[in-house]
Amino acid sequence: MSSQPQQERIVHEPTREFVESTNVYEFMQTYGIDDYDELVERTTTDLAGVDESGVEWFWDTMPDYLGIDFYEAYDRVRDDADGPQFSEWYPGGELNLAHNVVDRHAAVDSDTRNKVACLWEGEPGDIREITYHELARQSNKVANYLESTGVDTGDTVGLYMPMVPEVVSILYGCFKVGAIAVPIFSGFGVDATATRIEDSECSVLFTGDGFYRRGSPITLKESADEAIEEAGHVEHTVVYDRLGDEADIPWDDDRDEWWTDAVETQNDDYDTKSLPSDQESMLLYSSGTTGKPKGIVHTHAGVQMQCAKEIYFGFDHNPSDRFFWVSDIGWMMGPWTLIGNHTFGGTVFMYEGAPDHPEPDRFWEMIDRHSLSTFGISPTAIRALRKHGDEWVDEHDLSSIRLLGSTGEPWDPESWQWFYEHVGGGEAPIINISGGTEICGCFLMPMPTEPLKPTSLGGPGLGMDIDIVNEAGESIADTHERGFLVARDSCPSTTKSLWEGDERYLDEYWSTWPDLWDHGDWAQKDEDGFWFLHGRADDALNVAGRKVGPAEIEGVLTEHDAVNQAAAVGVPDDTTGTAVVAYVVLEDGDEGSDELRAELSALVGEEHGKPFRPREILFVSEFPKTQSGKVIRRAISSIYQGDELGDMSSIENPAALDELRDAS
Repeated sequence: MSSQPQQERIVHEPTREFVESTNVYEFMQTYGIDDYDELVERTTTDLAGVDESGVEWFWDTMPDYLGIDFYEAYDRVRDDADGPQFSEWYPGGELNLAHNVVDRHAAVDSDTRNKVACLWEGEPGDIREITYHELARQSNKVANYLESTGVDTGDTVGLYMPMVPEVVSILYGCFKVGAIAVPIFSGFGVDATATRIEDSECSVLFTGDGFYRRGSPITLKESADEAIEEAGHVEHTVVYDRLGDEADIPWDDDRDEWWTDAVETQNDDYDTKSLPSDQESMLLYSSGTTGKPKGIVHTHAGVQMQCAKEIYFGFDHNPSDRFFWVSDIGWMMGPWTLIGNHTFGGTVFMYEGAPDHPEPDRFWEMIDRHSLSTFGISPTAIRALRKHGDEWVDEHDLSSIRLLGSTGEPWDPESWQWFYEHVGGGEAPIINISGGTEICGCFLMPMPTEPLKPTSLGGPGLGMDIDIVNEAGESIADTHERGFLVARDSCPSTTKSLWEGDERYLDEYWSTWPDLWDHGDWAQKDEDGFWFLHGRADDALNVAGRKVGPAEIEGVLTEHDAVNQAAAVGVPDDTTGTAVVAYVVLEDGDEGSDELRAELSALVGEEHGKPFRPREILFVSEFPKTQSGKVIRRAISSIYQGDELGDMSSIENPAALDELRDAS
């Protein structure tokens, strides 16, 4: 075995046969690009002797190369007269997302008309298959219903829905009429939901009576009603009947209609609108780990190009793929999965319930039974499933998997390796991606043609001019030092602004350095060219003048056999300025003790030096997380120090806060 630390070793090498079968390899051959480094340079940087930048060249090739239909051709790829902050992409062009993701695939002469667009499984085991023809008819009904209520281009429509196939037709129905879809996480409580309804001012809200979670019905309509009462604005509520006779729900005859009455009775023909490239398509709210959630404004052309590009190249879309990303329509990855795969007439798998019901092998059993080919999940979820033991995954045939995906937070090497070996069979690459709701896509994304080191994110995504800078804004990527992840240019899917206005948008992303997008992540590029993230830069631990990302401390702690998850935060210290406090989730069967605390503290001291040894190590069963699986460290730090928590509306598991208080 190599003496190199696990994170520094290349553990995945794609075969030549696989490389030459990929979409990105074909693209490179088409444009005479010899290797990965040249690919990144050609698509992201300014080129001597070329009129347009590499970024503009790349995004100008994408409509034709990916087969994206425009109703009206664009005049130029970009107008950046107002700088990268307010670039206008594909000006003069007209298109509609719904045409590209459903209409053309449902056409009478299309080979995909009767192909399954959405394969759905409910937690109780019920299965539905929705073809492109059926999806088009239902999307048209949604569009006609919206117009019957007076919804027009630029109006907002809320989706506070269980994960049922109807969310797809609602999303696409909004696109058809030019309405702005506002997906809201189905796990949100009243306050978080009300915040988004109030901010977006949506007059129509789609919701459901409820959904199933760990064998029990969870009602949704009551929360929707309370949120509407708190926020106002909603004049029409459409309720999908998921629970049937199990749901005894409140009703407002003046506002509420069942899905079957409001939508299913509509005409199934609709002439999808031709819209300007920069017409707003979605209002996606950030998870709010740093305060009040931000309303991210996306366009038809922007999310169309970004999602399609990433699914086609990064996830090597094949016509036979069955794509499963563990998500909710209220998280960016939900629309991203649908738009990206449906652009190419692909099949998306959707699951309603919990990952460990009725047993911890639910995901592995579904992958096996449905022959799913692409599986994406958060590192947090993998750590939780890994706790149950290898036997739950090893007894299933997962050979259908071609690629694995992950996002949401930094990995620890041990969990990454487990995912690679036990779920991917030591063959499927882990396409570990990182970007944000702000771009509905990825700043960093490995190509499936490249070797992988554990936890790496490969390098800049195609068409993404990404860099690492120091506090002065100077590039340090090639020095291999840790620094701040930035974008030196916009991309088509960069948010137009924030819903509340330009002032917060400029302050949040463009105010740290001139014309640089500050994404807030702590990044590093190693000597072999692999990029890594070390957590949020504003979470950095500055101990005795030396900075380290919390993910680095957490990675050391999870090396111990007894530790499943760890969260490190900085707290004030009279001697070192900042001291490390660590919270730890143990593996099943292990118990917290002073002896274990001493072992863990010594382990950190060995790896990072004595100043970084945790001042205190506390044992808990879970951490507070956002819907996308990100640990909310600011909440952990605030509870430890007895500070006010601020806005916690987007937390998925509020009970974790009480346990933190008890442990602290």
